[in-house]
Amino acid sequence: MDMRSDTTHFLCAISDGIATVSLNRPDRKNPLTFDSYAELRDWFRDLAYSDDIKAVVFASNGGNFSSGGDVHDIIGPLTRMNMKELLAFTRMTGDLVKAMVNCGKPVIAAIDGICVGAGAIIAMASDLRLATPEAKTAFLFTRVGLAGCDMGACAILPRIIGQGRAAELLYSGRSMSAEEGERWGFFNRLVPAAELDAAARELAARLVEGPNFGHMMTKTMLVQEWSMSIEQAIEAEAQAQAICMQTGDFERAYRAFVAREKPVFEGD
Repeated sequence: MDMRSDTTHFLCAISDGIATVSLNRPDRKNPLTFDSYAELRDWFRDLAYSDDIKAVVFASNGGNFSSGGDVHDIIGPLTRMNMKELLAFTRMTGDLVKAMVNCGKPVIAAIDGICVGAGAIIAMASDLRLATPEAKTAFLFTRVGLAGCDMGACAILPRIIGQGRAAELLYSGRSMSAEEGERWGFFNRLVPAAELDAAARELAARLVEGPNFGHMMTKTMLVQEWSMSIEQAIEAEAQAQAICMQTGDFERAYRAFVAREKPVFEGD
């Protein structure tokens, strides 16, 4: 299945096995709308069945990553919905995280400027995160009168930065500076703003060169092993690795090693 790049509610460019996506309202610091939530969810769901995309860069646009749910297009209407409608919305937003987590491809978030609310969740749901020193990340749900447990934040964020640090951010809704984010392990590294896009694409390109079936299996196991015991995880990894040992890339790597050459992986 080949993925579409002619998306309606967010930008998407596909080349060399890398899909670069970004929200496209830079004048408003790239808020999410009902439509962009739904289209992103559907796009990441379809990605699991795509052979032409090997990695995704979720990029910033106009100096900002995302300001979260649009105040006028989302927050206002939510105050007028009944419980059934509200639950349909919160399940839909959670489905975006599920789709990102289960898409089978590494997702790199390239974060500049504002990254708050649902934007911070998208960054959190990515596999790797690069940021500029100007990045400001906030899980600000309590600041709008809601709970910090939004879109999986209470499950995923503590696994990235630790329970105490996650609790502080989720209770207070304060901004995490780029320096804190790197020190706490939320950001893999910081790069200057002028180098952010190139650094993210270079990282994605390195992943694309790798054993793509192996990357899919790695992402799958990283997610599935959250709810496993150590014994279950060891057995699951034994089975996963045995499957990978049947791939052509495993044999290619062996032959390249014997020939003292760099392996060229083909993803099967």
